[in-house]
Amino acid sequence: MKAMPWNWTCLLSHLLMVGMGSSTLLSRQPSPPSQKRSFVTFRGEPTEGFNHLVVDERTGHIYLGAVNRIYKLSSDLKVLVTHQTGPDEDNPKCYPPRLVQTCSEPLTTTNNVNKMLLIDYKENRLIACGSLYQGICKLLRLEDLFKLGEPFHKKEHYLSGVNESGSVFGVIVSYSNLDDKLFIATAVDGKPEYFPTISSRKLTKNSEADGMFAYVFHDEFVASMIKIPSDTFTVIPDFDIYYVYGFSSGNFVYFLTLQPEMVSPPGSTTKEQVYTSKLVRLCKEDTAFNSYVEVPIGCERSGVEYRLLQAAYLSKAGAVLGRTLGVRPDDDLLFTVFSKGQKRKMKSLDESALCIFILKQINDRIKERLQSCYRGEGTLDLAWLKVKDIPCSSALLTIDDNFCGLDMNAPLGVSDMVRGIPVFTEDRDRMTSVIAYVYKNHSLAFVGTKSGKLKKALCTGPQGCRSEHCFSGTNAVCVCVCVCVCLQFWNRKAISDQRVQPLLCCFLNVSENSF
Repeated sequence: MKAMPWNWTCLLSHLLMVGMGSSTLLSRQPSPPSQKRSFVTFRGEPTEGFNHLVVDERTGHIYLGAVNRIYKLSSDLKVLVTHQTGPDEDNPKCYPPRLVQTCSEPLTTTNNVNKMLLIDYKENRLIACGSLYQGICKLLRLEDLFKLGEPFHKKEHYLSGVNESGSVFGVIVSYSNLDDKLFIATAVDGKPEYFPTISSRKLTKNSEADGMFAYVFHDEFVASMIKIPSDTFTVIPDFDIYYVYGFSSGNFVYFLTLQPEMVSPPGSTTKEQVYTSKLVRLCKEDTAFNSYVEVPIGCERSGVEYRLLQAAYLSKAGAVLGRTLGVRPDDDLLFTVFSKGQKRKMKSLDESALCIFILKQINDRIKERLQSCYRGEGTLDLAWLKVKDIPCSSALLTIDDNFCGLDMNAPLGVSDMVRGIPVFTEDRDRMTSVIAYVYKNHSLAFVGTKSGKLKKALCTGPQGCRSEHCFSGTNAVCVCVCVCVCLQFWNRKAISDQRVQPLLCCFLNVSENSF
């Protein structure tokens, strides 16, 4: 990890940790073990909740996306700037929004829930997308949150009509000499005609440019997007894809999802709806989305299936864990939290597991599937997108690790589940979050639970992780959506955000002798 001039840097993880109580952001400052630690508190407005948190790794400044506000805080939680985003007169049925044309629906004062918060480092701006006006975004200058642009006059500017903070996930792909791309993944809430579930957009240098958020490619037949077909809703009326996490690695962009599907139980001819977790992969340079592949993921321990994804985080293996897993220290690992799922519902049971996936193994499984399909074996196996089975077509070509698809055999699904390595389970206090990083060759993970506890775990291999409780929230019943872990000298700081209720944030020391 690159060291900052002042010897600290911050990592952001979209995480589900739990906590409820006062509108506070608590931080425990690093101090010697013998000294009592003091807390710094930031309180937001009583009626607002904090939705997302990002940290500028160059300055340490913290940006909070809240209901009706964006905050810029110093590293010691002092308010530097506030930018108001709502409320305003709106109606979710107004499409396009009333900013573009008069709406016949009754307008009411509506809160603006922050749904996505990203730092565009190249252009020194913050991308803040809300729930008002079908999900339009503001581009704010990092220094003072001055509004640089707010495109709203084209349908490409409406990212999502879902009025929830966890419904949109974005990944920025940067280039040295070209405009960056923004991959957007969102639930569509039964409106596939308005919103693609995944798309790639232009991030123009000029925040007011007409092409801001335009599809990277768009013509009469092909565009840089995937839409859910209307036929899918005749099979599964409440179908949607819920995006839990996203990241880029190598030549690909990945999203981890929850989605319903119809399956036949063993020995039965009838189908029933269950929720399943899938990893979605796209090539960064694929403008037609021919590289779209879905892979079911999950894990099992002692005969118990964990299939309902709660949270995920991408980290490196590190020397110790990498040695036991048979991978290089700098290979990518996915630390994931799964729970036992309920049929027809995403509501989770208390049993949960921390599982590790080797990203290269997932990519190898995708390559095997691509090779077999291009040999003409099987079908595309993507029921929600194709509705009916479509056979794979044979073609003579070489498919290597970076193959990005053709306008045939795409999009593609993998039928066999890729199973992660279970390293820790919790039967009573469901794990809802995870973040991981390498510290002095050791792989460390922080796990949050539904009761507000934060545990740290030292992971050394398939035999499991050694865990230790390190923090408890109070009256913890609500789900948080962010965590930030900062490194200051040899100390680790963990920050967690809340979704509906205000933000709970704790700074915790982690030394190499803490286990």
